[in-house]
Amino acid sequence: MPIFEIKNLSMVFGGLTALDNVSLSVEKGSTTAVIGPNGAGKTTLFNCISGLYKPSSGEVVFKGQRLTDKKPHQIANLGVGRTFQNIELFNNMTTLENLMLGRHMHMKTGLWASCTWWRRGSKACRLEIDHRARVERIIDFLDLQSARNRFVGGLPYGTQKVVELGRALATEPELLLLDEPVAGMNLEEKQDLLFWLQDIKDQFGVTLLIIEHDMRVVMEISDKVMVLNYGKPIAYGAPDEVQKNPDVLAAYIGDEQAAAQAGGQHA
Repeated sequence: MPIFEIKNLSMVFGGLTALDNVSLSVEKGSTTAVIGPNGAGKTTLFNCISGLYKPSSGEVVFKGQRLTDKKPHQIANLGVGRTFQNIELFNNMTTLENLMLGRHMHMKTGLWASCTWWRRGSKACRLEIDHRARVERIIDFLDLQSARNRFVGGLPYGTQKVVELGRALATEPELLLLDEPVAGMNLEEKQDLLFWLQDIKDQFGVTLLIIEHDMRVVMEISDKVMVLNYGKPIAYGAPDEVQKNPDVLAAYIGDEQAAAQAGGQHA
């Protein structure tokens, strides 16, 4: 059984169809990339999955539970984490504090209990120590030690992307949605991230769904690739198969150039 399914999903804004009958099945422990030209509907798809948008029709199912009618915090509580195309961090907080925010959904005691030395407060202190230990593990895992106590707004862009990944991991997701995770990174940072994403699957048992424009990254890390164009799925399969698909070539470089390239390959 797949851990995650999208079934005939459509999203219409006024007269604009952003997603048109999209279906996808994702196996546990796999990495699936969603690619396509700008405006293809990729981020809209993520917004429907994470509860920011309510789709016009169709459904999203995670571990047998229907997500379509749930709110974002409910979906996160079920084990769906996310990063964003534009970094969404608190610039005037440190790396450690931003990552601790990812633990908020797992904190069960109230503010008063956390601030007292009563018995209930002692339990809150133990829980706080446990949350801190989990965050410290992520900091070590992502090599963020030097940024631990620095304000996020003063960090390099590539490091901020890693901090956002760390915050998503702090929520303990089983399914992690990554919206252009290597955008703005240099070559070394991209290579580090590729290693981390593989380790995230192996060490944390996380299934990955990724939007990415860097085709080298897509080809290297993905088990399956789905291609969207104008909100419609036009190809799905192994990376090397999708890369040669004439519909995909046409979507990216135009019909005439795709035909010429296909002819050159046959020759």
